[in-house]
Amino acid sequence: MLNVGLSMLGLSRFQFAMTTVFHFFFVPFSIGLAFIVAIMETCYVVTKDDTYKNMTKFWGKIFLYSFAVGVVTGIIQEFQFGMNWSDYSRFMGDIFGAPLAIEALAAFFMESTFIGLWMFTWDRFNKVVHCLFIWLTAFGSTLSALWILAANSFMQNPVGYAMNAAQHKVEMTSFGAVIMNRQLWNEFPHVIFGAFLTAAFVVAGCSAWRLLKKDHENFYRKSMKVTLIVGLIACLGSIWSGDTQTRYLINNQPMKYAAMEGLWKNSTQKGNWSVIQGTKNHKTTWSIEVPYVLNILGHHSLNGTFKGQQQVNKELKAKYNKNGETRNYYVPTRTLFYSFRIMAVSAGLFALVAIIGLWFNRKKSQSIMRQRWFLYVMGLMVWLPFIVNTCGWFVTEFGRYPWVVYGLLTIADAVSPTSTVASLLFTNIVYFLIFASLGAVMIILSHRVLKQGPDSVLTDGYSTKPQNSDKKVDPYEMGAAHND
Repeated sequence: MLNVGLSMLGLSRFQFAMTTVFHFFFVPFSIGLAFIVAIMETCYVVTKDDTYKNMTKFWGKIFLYSFAVGVVTGIIQEFQFGMNWSDYSRFMGDIFGAPLAIEALAAFFMESTFIGLWMFTWDRFNKVVHCLFIWLTAFGSTLSALWILAANSFMQNPVGYAMNAAQHKVEMTSFGAVIMNRQLWNEFPHVIFGAFLTAAFVVAGCSAWRLLKKDHENFYRKSMKVTLIVGLIACLGSIWSGDTQTRYLINNQPMKYAAMEGLWKNSTQKGNWSVIQGTKNHKTTWSIEVPYVLNILGHHSLNGTFKGQQQVNKELKAKYNKNGETRNYYVPTRTLFYSFRIMAVSAGLFALVAIIGLWFNRKKSQSIMRQRWFLYVMGLMVWLPFIVNTCGWFVTEFGRYPWVVYGLLTIADAVSPTSTVASLLFTNIVYFLIFASLGAVMIILSHRVLKQGPDSVLTDGYSTKPQNSDKKVDPYEMGAAHND
């Protein structure tokens, strides 16, 4: 009945991809929004302008929603390792466990503690101390990303380990080598800048939609100004860190780099860069090319060559195929090729929109209110960062196929032997419904906050008690509910 071309490996891969993509919708947004809210509260502390305080509370509500949904999707994702990838867990447990334990016990504990203090202590601490809480929350979220990426970077570039052949697993020999992994320090800045960019353009886009309705003009214009400045800086940082990471791949994962650039054969000194191409049977059938751009991007020079996938495949087969194996090491080229171009084009678009937006929104100018076409563009760009983040994940993870731990463990060898097609099909459907529901709840709640507008935060913290009330209510005091 279930023999419809489905396999345990295919369903396991799809389930992990689905859970990771959904989780990664919220994680960069949450990390970036924590910093943006911290910047807004810092502006309030420095300028004593109550508009910044209201901005902090208003966008802070959406941050709390994203944080909550990110935690739930992260918990579901962790089930994957025991359910579908038990052989991977046994193989990688000694390495994977250390950074994830530190992330849970230190970074996430710090983040969740200070987010609680920040939520419930408005007007209970002085402005500077309360502002420190949100900065510590933002710092904790960044530390969480660091430790998770440390584990992921080992999968991309294994270092600081010894192979236990008897038990078929890797054992850590140098924790310092794991956290100083060059892959980590190329990957981490790119992810963090991407998180800042995501939150910045979501907030700016939401502000644009409200400005189209001429709603609280001063509030949303200030929100847009702050976030477009952050977005422009983050965009430039993403371009720099992306270039650094891409050039690192030339020698570290040459197959991934060749696929990103659509190279099947070794490049020539002319350095033709494919804008768009067609491929079939591991060959380029047609392409639109621009000379020398490939060399400029890859070598920062007009000279140089790069290995094509055919050459890299021969080298990997010679290195890893044993006992007459015929396995190829080609990766999903179309996915990597177009994902990389979506990221590159989007980076330029983000920078252009940020610059134009800051010009239209300059002080004592009403240009932003008259350029309705631009507000529509800004509003539509709310969704683009999530597409770009997903493309980045595709490049990172699909680019090391067929390895789950590069050079050490293949994806096929990592799947749980006890999984069944029926159980995987069932959990795929259940997980999809859960994630779709969580996404819908996040969108509905965020939309409700936007519709209620900034006036909804003119309360005592996050309670429903008006600020001008004669009596402040302690939410933890016995009988407080009756006093309302």
